[in-house]
Amino acid sequence: MQVSLTEDRILYADNHLIAVQKWAGEIVQGDKTGDEPLSEAVANYIKVKYNKPGDAFVGVIHRIDRPVSGLVLFARTSKGLSRMNELFRERNVKKTYRALVEGLLQTDSGLLEHYLSKNETQNRSRAALKPAEGLLKCVLEYSVIQRTDRYTLIEVNPLTGRHHQIRVQLSAIGHPIKGDVKYGARRGNRDRSICLHAYSLAFVHPVSGSEINIVAKLPGNEAWAPIA
Repeated sequence: MQVSLTEDRILYADNHLIAVQKWAGEIVQGDKTGDEPLSEAVANYIKVKYNKPGDAFVGVIHRIDRPVSGLVLFARTSKGLSRMNELFRERNVKKTYRALVEGLLQTDSGLLEHYLSKNETQNRSRAALKPAEGLLKCVLEYSVIQRTDRYTLIEVNPLTGRHHQIRVQLSAIGHPIKGDVKYGARRGNRDRSICLHAYSLAFVHPVSGSEINIVAKLPGNEAWAPIA
């Protein structure tokens, strides 16, 4: 799979950081599939745009799952990478997602708290309501943006960063993400995406000190048609 990284997919760029819009189906970092990762496409984009004689440095700061769309931030320098890694580690980056879930959420907002276990073989997580040995606590906040006849569009702010956290927590309350058959959705989307979108990142720039807020618009494709 080749990645076509056009100018309109660049959401933010400076000397230390670059943010791009990821389409569902793309991978952020290389894996066993051999598909071109977004990180390589970004390096090629930088090399061509800025006429760099050698390979461009691109550091992977964070990742989102292959079927998920939205904002991905990369580092253009080692300083930017190490400092952004620290911001993520210290939870000084506000991550906001949009999710289209099955069914109608009755409350306009809420806080979900679960305890997760991860199955490495199946690459999936399970949620429990009570703590136990080996389980990791995960917390997210949500608020309703729009309701349709069968779906609810919500904004999600994960307060922890666990494996498939948003997907498994929403499934655990009976509202799996549209298209996410791994976590209980009734059917998959035609493009094999799930309706989870990394919508925005807000943080204080680790070098300049300025406040940064980057937004990636929803894909607006067939999968998200119920809220069009």
